[in-house]
Amino acid sequence: MDHPTFQHRYCNFIIIISIFITGLTTKTDSIGINYGQIANNLPSPENVVTLIKCIGATKVKLYDADPKVLKAFANTGIEFMVGLGNEYLSKMKDPKQAQAWIKTNIQPYLPSTKITSIFVGNEVLTFNDSSLTSSLLPAMQSVHTALIVLGLHKQITVTTTHSLAILQNSYPPSSGTFRSDIAPCIASILSFQSKTGSPFLINAYPYFAYKDNPKQISLDYVLFQPNQGMVDPKTNLHYDNMLFAQIDAVYSALGALGYDKMPVHISETGWPSKGDGDEVGANVENARKYNGNVIKLSSKKGTPLRPEVDLNIYVFALFNENLKPGPTSERNYGLFKPDGNPVYNLGFSLSSSSSSSSSSSNPPSNDGGNNGSTGSGSAPPHPPTSSSGYLAISEATSLDRYHMLGLSLSFLLPLLMILKC
Repeated sequence: MDHPTFQHRYCNFIIIISIFITGLTTKTDSIGINYGQIANNLPSPENVVTLIKCIGATKVKLYDADPKVLKAFANTGIEFMVGLGNEYLSKMKDPKQAQAWIKTNIQPYLPSTKITSIFVGNEVLTFNDSSLTSSLLPAMQSVHTALIVLGLHKQITVTTTHSLAILQNSYPPSSGTFRSDIAPCIASILSFQSKTGSPFLINAYPYFAYKDNPKQISLDYVLFQPNQGMVDPKTNLHYDNMLFAQIDAVYSALGALGYDKMPVHISETGWPSKGDGDEVGANVENARKYNGNVIKLSSKKGTPLRPEVDLNIYVFALFNENLKPGPTSERNYGLFKPDGNPVYNLGFSLSSSSSSSSSSSNPPSNDGGNNGSTGSGSAPPHPPTSSSGYLAISEATSLDRYHMLGLSLSFLLPLLMILKC
């Protein structure tokens, strides 16, 4: 009898994990994942399909239009947001160029691969590059026009991603406003998006706020652990985590420009499992808590300001990417190692209920973006707290069902040995 190939063993291993986890964990219908590929040791896209299904992700954000990936995900039902890099903006201002790009990079994979969005440019407005900024909206308009010509505009939206650094104020959430120097540009983009029905994408990283101010910002507040939280003095809404405060600050900024109905999606959020000596908080345990809780929250409804609006969150990232430049943390945001093994346990362990009802007279700040910048105002002292577990399962009756979670996947080793036979 022939021995199974590595690919077969890999896929079977992941399927076993998927079957086990699917039977025990909560369903996360709305979670998305960022699939970056700045590495030379990643598994094939065919193996990645099963890995993404394993974690329950239904949406993928791809930073380019990699044909191997788009082909591999055909007939999976997984939604794709495809990126058009900053280097293409000038060229994409020409509708003919935009149409040619879509014909080559998007249309051949439809409808088998479920491409639902194209994001044109990544965090363009925070580069302070006048050429990029002036090209952004025309490029978005050209891509949309090309989609209309090709009859694809009803199934594919056009948007762009932003860093939280576009906010001038973000604390408290009700004071959220866009930077005055880019507000006119943002207003024009919002007008386009409002007419075409695309969401506003923001990359939000509470990790950076904590890294820059660990003595002032509560770790529990950024990791969704039980904490005193803060109450917005204007809305009287209580916030027990920074991510929701950041999202609502964006909603407030949109409302200030007259776009309070514009949907906000979190196109990136995550926490590094490793960092340099000066990267406070970058470790496995914090990454496990943050990303595990984000995944759990994704199956729930909204923020304090938008409680009935679905949370649309894309976790960053699927893999550790060994060729990314910058500090050590940049290469350690992945949920998985390149060999397909989890960087940390992805199961949901238990904890006492998070959140407390009282507010703090010195609430934690919710400033901080993916570039480590902060909004205006200083961060007050953090509230007292004492927990270190995951978010509790919302239904008390679920406790028995989930009591085994939090165990390592090492119990699957015997099954791996069988697969080698």
